[in-house]
Amino acid sequence: MSLLSFVKSKTFLKQLAYAIIGLLLFLFLLIQWLKISTNHTQKIEVPDLSKLTIEEVEQQLENLDLKYIIIDSINFNPEYPPFSVIEQNPEGGDYVKENRKIYLKINRPTYQDIEIPEVLTKSKRNAEAVLRAVGFRIGNNPKFVPDIAKDVVRGLYHNGKAVKSGSKLPKNSIIDLKLGDGNGG
Repeated sequence: MSLLSFVKSKTFLKQLAYAIIGLLLFLFLLIQWLKISTNHTQKIEVPDLSKLTIEEVEQQLENLDLKYIIIDSINFNPEYPPFSVIEQNPEGGDYVKENRKIYLKINRPTYQDIEIPEVLTKSKRNAEAVLRAVGFRIGNNPKFVPDIAKDVVRGLYHNGKAVKSGSKLPKNSIIDLKLGDGNGG
């Protein structure tokens, strides 16, 4: 019997029909099983957790059968309370299924410490630009000391205490400059 005559035979066509019906039945059952096992129709709306403390977040998510994971603490933002949620993923208003993890980023309690750059012997203008660029604020009342160079940085102060380049202060701290008066020394 040749291959062409076998393909045209009733036995082959019957077996092919059984295979197609079996495959369709298998696919139908697989889709139904996936709908049941993956909770296909279930939707839980994620609440907006911004500005909530961890205790408040825990209470809200527990009531909804959701979990949370703190993945990071972001630089201090004064618009949010310390240790409160700044970002979340998935965002509030998105829909998830039960036991889904919500990833949170938390506000730090204070600004991050940053290193004071080297600004001694630089001009007032240059030193102010460098200090502002890294995140410090400049005080309004510079101290002048006798020195031949006018408006050249001779020291730095924070809260009335001398600070040195390389030491660390919280970002947004006020640094006062000690400048030469240009009258010689």
